[in-house]
Amino acid sequence: MQPTTSAPGDWRLALDQWVSQPIIQRTIIVLIVVNAVILGMETSPAIMADWGPLLLRLDSIILGVFVLEIALLIAARGWRYFKDPWGIFDVIVVGIALLPASGPFAVLRALRVLRVLRLVTKLPSMRRVVGGLLTAIPGLGSVFAIIAIVFYVASVIATKLFSQSFPEWFGSLDASAYTLFQVMTLESWSMGIARPVMEVYPQAWIFFVIFILVSTFTMLNLFIAVIVNAITSTQAQENHRVEDAMVARVDADTEIMQQEMAKVREELAQLRRLLEAQQK
Repeated sequence: MQPTTSAPGDWRLALDQWVSQPIIQRTIIVLIVVNAVILGMETSPAIMADWGPLLLRLDSIILGVFVLEIALLIAARGWRYFKDPWGIFDVIVVGIALLPASGPFAVLRALRVLRVLRLVTKLPSMRRVVGGLLTAIPGLGSVFAIIAIVFYVASVIATKLFSQSFPEWFGSLDASAYTLFQVMTLESWSMGIARPVMEVYPQAWIFFVIFILVSTFTMLNLFIAVIVNAITSTQAQENHRVEDAMVARVDADTEIMQQEMAKVREELAQLRRLLEAQQK
């Protein structure tokens, strides 16, 4: 009996399956959340005075686990790991924490909190949302262009109408644009800006109401609609991929069953011929 030998890539597949186990991935998610809490606690001088060494040690241990996970995945998948954008994102986020936190790299110490963003790579629901946002970028560009045109037109009109009486708010094109941005956010737009202007220009409410209707209630809702549509399309594409994979699997299983049934029929035919030969 010949000894069984495993294919060279079997250990890679086994390692990938082991690291991708649900219990391993859930543990990584828990460590990401714990690490985020630790990084928040490190901002408190009182907490650091009492628990600083312990928190720094836990942070280093968790970082080591993250590095080990990425190293195992790279060993299992090879260069395929870097074909996945989420894999590159994980390497960058974890790699920032490995840079020295002194000298010109001291500012990067604050970026360690970016490790929390690894939750996006671990939770499929978050990945779908981010994927939808990325898909929506072309549509958002058109919305931004329309908003920019609306702001430019409104800023020119506001500067010409109100600059003499309110130079701080509408004295220049950029000042008007900033003031109108505050109006668009609905932050103190009525008592803070509109009503003082209306004391000098009683009909100014027409301008502000039209601007809010166009910029806030129309443009921003269009902005949200583009994002929601992109996320819905991404979800539909993912569902189609899952359905196609299921159909392909069913077809493969059906083909295997048909091959097995063909073998059974052939064996039955051979058995029938043998019985007929014995009877003769």
